[in-house]
Amino acid sequence: MSEMQGVSEDQLLEGIQELPVLPLRNTVLFPQVVVPLAVGRPKSVKLIEEATENDTPIAILTQKDPEVDDPTTDDLYKVGTVARVLKVVKIASDNYSVIIQGQQRIDLEEMLQEEPYFKGRFEIQDTPEPSAEEQVEIQALFRNLKSTAKQVVKFIPEMPKEASQMVDGVDDPGQLCDFVAANMDIETEEKQEILETIGLKDRLQTVVTLLARQLEVLRVSDKIQSQIKEEIDKNQREYYLRQQLKAIKEQLGELDGEGGDLEELASKIDQKKLPEEVEEKARKQLNRLRMMQPASSEYGVTRTYVETLLDIPWMDQTQDKLNIKNAREILDEDHYDLDKVKKRIVEYLAVRQLKQDMKGPILCLVGPPGVGKTSLGRSVARALGREFVRISLGGIHDESEIRGHRRTYVGALPGRIVQGLRKAGTNNPVFMLDEIDKVGRDFRGDPSAALLEVLDPQQNDTFSDHYVEIPIDLSNVLFIATANMLDPISPPLRDRMDVIEIPGYTAYDKQHISRQYLIPRQLEQHGLDDGYLEIDDDALDKIIRNYTREAGVRNLERRVADVCRGVAVQVAEKEEDKRDEVHVEISLDNLHDYLGPEKYQHEVAQRTSQPGVATGLAWTPAGGDILFIESTRMPGKGELVLTGQLGDVMKESVRAALSYIRSRAEDFAIDKNFMKGNDIHIHVPAGAIPKDGPSAGITMYVSLLSLLTGVRVRSDVAMTGEITLRGNVLPVGGIKEKVLAAHRSEIKRVVLPKRNEKDLVDVSEDIQKDLDIHFAEHVSELADLVFEDELPGNVSKEEVAE
Repeated sequence: MSEMQGVSEDQLLEGIQELPVLPLRNTVLFPQVVVPLAVGRPKSVKLIEEATENDTPIAILTQKDPEVDDPTTDDLYKVGTVARVLKVVKIASDNYSVIIQGQQRIDLEEMLQEEPYFKGRFEIQDTPEPSAEEQVEIQALFRNLKSTAKQVVKFIPEMPKEASQMVDGVDDPGQLCDFVAANMDIETEEKQEILETIGLKDRLQTVVTLLARQLEVLRVSDKIQSQIKEEIDKNQREYYLRQQLKAIKEQLGELDGEGGDLEELASKIDQKKLPEEVEEKARKQLNRLRMMQPASSEYGVTRTYVETLLDIPWMDQTQDKLNIKNAREILDEDHYDLDKVKKRIVEYLAVRQLKQDMKGPILCLVGPPGVGKTSLGRSVARALGREFVRISLGGIHDESEIRGHRRTYVGALPGRIVQGLRKAGTNNPVFMLDEIDKVGRDFRGDPSAALLEVLDPQQNDTFSDHYVEIPIDLSNVLFIATANMLDPISPPLRDRMDVIEIPGYTAYDKQHISRQYLIPRQLEQHGLDDGYLEIDDDALDKIIRNYTREAGVRNLERRVADVCRGVAVQVAEKEEDKRDEVHVEISLDNLHDYLGPEKYQHEVAQRTSQPGVATGLAWTPAGGDILFIESTRMPGKGELVLTGQLGDVMKESVRAALSYIRSRAEDFAIDKNFMKGNDIHIHVPAGAIPKDGPSAGITMYVSLLSLLTGVRVRSDVAMTGEITLRGNVLPVGGIKEKVLAAHRSEIKRVVLPKRNEKDLVDVSEDIQKDLDIHFAEHVSELADLVFEDELPGNVSKEEVAE
């Protein structure tokens, strides 16, 4: 801290002076006025340090634009005030708190420097001596200014009482004028205009005018405050009168209106079976309502909360239909196949019969789109005789969607779980949490983390909703979640669910589903009778194989709908009494009239007609699919080129396959230096689709071996399996989906890893009979299975083992 004295009153500056300049933002310094400043700009800090050291006065100029951090000469007003520094306190190495006092008005003649701080040449502005006539006007204005200033002080409660005495104690009109101007609540530009007014009479007139305007504003503001206070007092008086009126009506038995509604709420609390904690909370909030004025905003918030508490089915539940045979019939009636899900529901019913207080399971149905995951929830609810509630979680980013908003927020609501219970009206509905793998997260929280408590059978009997603030028992709810993929679901959430995978349907399955569900449903939706349309088996099979390529049946139903619309046009064109004559038979001959040309063709034979092309099997979120691996050789520098948007794991599979072939090149009668002077390019078509995983390892190996030996791969063979540097074939996932994709693509022979033989238990026997399935432990076993001709110099597995 340092303290210094500037020039004394009898040492005021005269004439033209050279002074350092301190620019100020949003502040105008007037003569004889003391102002505290916070100095932090580097230039200003340098100026204050030198002015303090040399005990010199400084010039104060105001910036035109306070937003400018590094002003130039053009950014400063020309008229300012010379000031002396009274006190300096060092807050930090680059920050000072400074108290300055204005002395005289000054006018900038010329700016001499801008670095390291501003310095300019100034002319001192002396107030001209007023004439005798002006003296009279100045005295009148001076008295008016004093009177108005004292009135303003009365309207400002935060102004100290001594302010009026200070105004009375000033006898110099110019000094009072500057003091009032400095403390008035006016714009910086108006204060600067007053500072630039040299004539005392003109300056007094300006200040008196502005002060009178401020006094009028304060009077109006005070009037408004008085009106508000009177209104509040009136409302309070009305409230007490209403309370007295309510008491009188209670005595007379004539209670109605708002009071009647509150009594209705009280009656609901008495009649409804509520847990002790909930009843206590509801009665407490109801008593608060009775003390509130109905017009207040809090009244509506509290009332809505009480109604929500009463709407939640705390102890209301439906009786389960524990008839296992009937449940099986309902599930079979609504859905074809899906044996795993049906088996799990039947098991739940069986255990429920033996143990009534069993907690509801948490099921997660995972499978490609269109296999019936969502609609299965309604069937389960119907089989159990429970209410059904569907909650779509796709795209949810806000945690409060699950847990609700706290009641302190405007428009607060309970979360979707509580809203679903209110909608169901029972505490044991079937909850369908649709698209749980599409839940997002951002700055508003992680909804999947909030779902951890909901989907944990060990703790969801005390689920906490931020709005309700009372634990809710969800242990009786049967939760069924659906997802297309497991990977996006967080591991802790996945661990709490019983995952049931639903693979795609075979062409045989789709035939049954079409006949049993899709065609009857579309006929009904298009207003057609059974006699109007008939689709033969060959045409239906062609729709399944050549107009759709999917694991589910959603697009298949759309194609059936296309056919129905075409028939509906023919029916509608007929006169009403002749419509019964319409009977359309859809066959291979006229199918294209309704659906146009085929969208999908099986091109396996065409693709594998050249050496270097092999057919693999892949798993996708939409089910299994076939994958072509193409290899070619060309002159180059011995590089390996990989295209088709392959992931790192898939690229490593290519290198492993190539390394194995190079290490056994002589056994296959291949030049061991086949890479010298040649580049090998491997491409996986459908380059816009990212691909990854080790499943294509043996397919890469077969493709490369076919290219290097010139022996073509059989067109009716598809394969999957991971390859090692020793040539071993390792197991992979998604076997059922891959086998179904092979069957869908009219593949005849499938080669799988030996250790995946157990996974065929999920594949129907009909599919296994249609396919020639082989298992391999080592790549040496592939030669006789996948190539059209014998490989030159091929070795057996026994020789490899040696």
